[in-house]
Amino acid sequence: MQPKRTRPDWLKIRFAVNDNFRELHRIVKDNALHTVCEEARCPNQSECWGKGTATLMILGDVCTRSCGFCAVKTGRPPQYDRQEPYRVALAVQKMNLRHVVITSVNRDELPDQGSEVWAATIEQVRQLNPATSVEVLIPDFKGVWEPLKHVIDARPDILAHNVETVPRLYRRVRPQAKYERSLRVLEQSKLHGMTTKTGIMAGLGETYDEVLALMQDLAAIGVDIFTIGQYLQPTKRHLPVERFVHPDEFAEYKRAGEEMGLKHVESGPLVRSSYHAQEQVEKMSGAPCGGPIANVRLGVG
Repeated sequence: MQPKRTRPDWLKIRFAVNDNFRELHRIVKDNALHTVCEEARCPNQSECWGKGTATLMILGDVCTRSCGFCAVKTGRPPQYDRQEPYRVALAVQKMNLRHVVITSVNRDELPDQGSEVWAATIEQVRQLNPATSVEVLIPDFKGVWEPLKHVIDARPDILAHNVETVPRLYRRVRPQAKYERSLRVLEQSKLHGMTTKTGIMAGLGETYDEVLALMQDLAAIGVDIFTIGQYLQPTKRHLPVERFVHPDEFAEYKRAGEEMGLKHVESGPLVRSSYHAQEQVEKMSGAPCGGPIANVRLGVG
């Protein structure tokens, strides 16, 4: 049994609650939504919620896959709620958001892998919030083109899909996924005019050179935004942390990735997929979004 590793000082987080946190929590609960912040035990919940930023979840809080790093429940999901896209759009309106990030669990049991709900959510958010930019963090849809096309046709402002780790570790970290499939999702999205984004976790056993090679793969297919942060074991049942990556190494990944041609690299111990998402949009567009952000993982059920 691997001994428990003590978190270094740069990963010690103080959890604090303010009025923004309480108000956001109320809106999420009143609209019967799920949040990735809670389900995936994100270390940034206190900071983000305190700024009026949340990560909501669509298509329920039960995933059909069993990734070794993820705290979201695995199993047979219940029937999804077709009113959820409207509830998400209403929550975005109540929070007065200018940028929203939407993600979901995998719904491999559905014929369209949930893409109908994805498209409806983007459309409903746009209808009620025409000034809000929309970022989506999607699953791989098992590599099937039609569900991906359904999301692309809804024209989100940013399309993200996380590769999560280096190819060598896929069997252990993402046993029901394929690295090449994830690359194809990003490549096809880019070829169809999307601004693309992906990310990985560090500290799962990857080497420095493997991360550099992965970034080269992403730059070769035109990925725009890349995020990399420290993996933190959510429970004892999940994969252990192999090492804590020093902030200096994260700084080197940022420098190297942007030299390769990635337009923006968000790299640091506490970076997560949607961390500083609004700032990334502003950097890419050159214009401020003008309001708070929510990272919305649509919850169905």
